[in-house]
Amino acid sequence: MAIRASTSADGVDGWRADARAAVADEIRRFVGARSRDHLGPAPETRLLADVLGRFVEGGKYVRSAFALAGWACVSAPTPAAVRAAGSLELLHCFALLQDDVMDQSPRRRGSPTAHVVFAEWHRGQGLAGSPSRFGESAAVLAGDLFLVWAEQMLRESGVGEAALARVLPRYDRMRSDLAVGQLRDLVNDARRQPTLHDVRAVARAKSGDYTVRGPLELGAELAGASPALLGALGQYGAAVGEAFQLRDDLLGLFGTPDRTGKPVGEDLLARKATAVMVLARERADTAQRRELARLDRLPTLDRSDVDDYLALVSATGAREHAERLVEQRLRDGMTALSNVVLSDEARRRLVHLADLCGNRNE
Repeated sequence: MAIRASTSADGVDGWRADARAAVADEIRRFVGARSRDHLGPAPETRLLADVLGRFVEGGKYVRSAFALAGWACVSAPTPAAVRAAGSLELLHCFALLQDDVMDQSPRRRGSPTAHVVFAEWHRGQGLAGSPSRFGESAAVLAGDLFLVWAEQMLRESGVGEAALARVLPRYDRMRSDLAVGQLRDLVNDARRQPTLHDVRAVARAKSGDYTVRGPLELGAELAGASPALLGALGQYGAAVGEAFQLRDDLLGLFGTPDRTGKPVGEDLLARKATAVMVLARERADTAQRRELARLDRLPTLDRSDVDDYLALVSATGAREHAERLVEQRLRDGMTALSNVVLSDEARRRLVHLADLCGNRNE
């Protein structure tokens, strides 16, 4: 499927819709072929193939959009570029499956998470052992397949050997930083009072760099970008990636289920250490700090507790402060782009994607 250049009629929304459809088609073909090659006809592997197939259908395909936007800063994306960008979506699927197990999330994109599906299958088959333990283990293994297939899709994308050689060290570092970020996130969640520095460092490694900066630089470097262009895109990507994570933190607290597909206050229910919660504790007065401590000690939270928590976080001014940080980091990203020569079309795409990251509602 061809990706149209942006025009005054359809704008960058048309480009992004085309890019998503093209990447989704490539992923659908690749995952279908790998499932036929690597999985068998047994009931459990048929279930695995079904879970994998349905999992790749959802999502906004942000990472592949940034990879293609990076490539387009140098030249028009090719079919090989689309396949290379698709590999990043498979890497993201791996990370999401891990996240859902680690956070014990019941739903993803409005549907039961993979570990819940596997647990229900175990229960329905009348198998021995713990269904939940089986479900979590099976979801981890499904994630492992996505991790393997992501690299395979990149290697077999059709980009030249020289281009692959250039980006593989970056790709390896991005994956390593993601794993280390996941570990540091676990540690922060286990700490009573992580600092803002701690959570922002995790946001950069676990989400920002592999959501925005890494894909953007990878796409640009595959296309042969100059060091100066890579430097500017890296600064833009770091800033926009942090705005993305801050928006994610805000949605994890204040997002609505019809938009996010998750319960209101999900991050509170999971006791996640996020920038917004750290800001709330830093900005709280004595009475607010005492009430936050009381809510922190509750073994479980009901709907009323979540409402009280969210009202308290808002009362500290943390929500508004986080919104200002999002705006600042988006401005920082735009400043980085002002120092590099780009086509009008490439610049419009990057501005559009930054807005998508910082101002989305789902």
